[in-house]
Amino acid sequence: MSGGTYLGMPAFPRAAEAATRDERLRANLTHATHTIRDKRARAVAELPDWAELRAAGAAIKDRTLRHLDSYLERLEAAVTAAGGQVHWAADAAQANEIVTRLVLQTGEREVVKVKSMATQELGLNAALERAGVRAFETDLAELIVQLGDDLPSHILVPAIHRNRREIRDIFTERMGEWGRPAPEGLTDEPADLAEAARLHLRQKFLDAKVGISGANFMVAETGTMVVVESEGNGRMCLTLPETLISVVGIEKVVPTWRDLEVFLQLLPRSSTAERMNPYTSMWTGTSDGDGPSTFHLVLVDNGRTDTLADEVGRQALRCIRCSACLNVCPVYERAGGHAYGSAYPGPIGAILTPQLRGVDTVLDASLPYASSLCGACYEVCPVAIDIPEVLVRLRERVVEGGEATVRGSRVRIRPARGHAAERAAMRAARWALDHPGALRAGQRVAGRMRRLQPRRLPGPGAAWSRTRDMPPLPPESFRSWWRRTRGESGEAGR
Repeated sequence: MSGGTYLGMPAFPRAAEAATRDERLRANLTHATHTIRDKRARAVAELPDWAELRAAGAAIKDRTLRHLDSYLERLEAAVTAAGGQVHWAADAAQANEIVTRLVLQTGEREVVKVKSMATQELGLNAALERAGVRAFETDLAELIVQLGDDLPSHILVPAIHRNRREIRDIFTERMGEWGRPAPEGLTDEPADLAEAARLHLRQKFLDAKVGISGANFMVAETGTMVVVESEGNGRMCLTLPETLISVVGIEKVVPTWRDLEVFLQLLPRSSTAERMNPYTSMWTGTSDGDGPSTFHLVLVDNGRTDTLADEVGRQALRCIRCSACLNVCPVYERAGGHAYGSAYPGPIGAILTPQLRGVDTVLDASLPYASSLCGACYEVCPVAIDIPEVLVRLRERVVEGGEATVRGSRVRIRPARGHAAERAAMRAARWALDHPGALRAGQRVAGRMRRLQPRRLPGPGAAWSRTRDMPPLPPESFRSWWRRTRGESGEAGR
């Protein structure tokens, strides 16, 4: 990981092994995730109908995904009728080409950006830079990441891996290269750091002629875009520029305003632990003398329709990017977000990235294993995504291969490399379970040889047992114990 790109990232186990040795990183993550999840739990507990809201959110998302084509067409018609222009992008390359062309047509070489997971996914900033356009991140945490030549490590708090002293040093050393320098004698007090960012960004907002955003939701019935945030930078980017370009994944559409109301209750409590977002910005096309005079909506697929084709995996498209699953995940807390090698870290990234990008690379094939399957992520998800279920589905795809949809066509995926031993072990276990006599004989032999049991497994099992204690073999199997204590009559149904 360097220079703001995930290219060349190693498989998750290797990246996580390095991250877990970083004591400062682990301290930062532990403090931040525990604080956020405790506040979220209190905010959610205030609503007696939280379970019903959660079920409603999941049902709305599922209904929308089942009829996604019709809702997207309705959205396009409404945006166009309101004065906006809609562009369709099949993949990252096409989306970046469209946005770059739209910016260059304005004659501008600088843009201001609202925090956007979609543009991170696409690598838009790098594409704009190659075309001679400089993109300025205006979200405080994204600004920290950009100035530090870093990558986001959390969906909600991209600079969660940084502490206050590190942020002060980044501001002091790098702000001047991007605009107004940090004040002399800048301290690491949060208020001082926020004021430094505010002063640095103010002129950018006033000078910008082009703004780029994502959207948390799109309302199909009116063509309305919705962005929720906590700092006010989004409001500045959405209202001051002459041209606004919104880059949004196609799954962000909701049918009606009534449906939107459910998510405006679910999202703030699950993400920032607030009853409502401090800033909820909504706009519908363009209006004379109010806000940008030109509005472009770029609708991005980039693997989403392929994901939609999987009956189990499609539930990942319900995600509203709240990050609650990251804050309760024991794996994320110890490994951090960079180890996932994607704009989407944590449990949701472990199921979303392999579906959007496929499992062809060593990194993407390793992500479904970046979980203990404890289920904490499912318990806190505000739209009831059963992440463990999808993880198991993706592990099956990695090990066994099989049919999947890739770029709109059904293809047969070959099993990933490095899983031959696992497949052989599963075949052997299946054979043994189908032959009870052989299973009993094996259990008797294992019981007699238990004193010779190694503390660590050899060969392919070495990595597994390096961080786990081998469970001791019992002196007899459960079948033998049952026969000995209950008699032959107790063996009915064996």
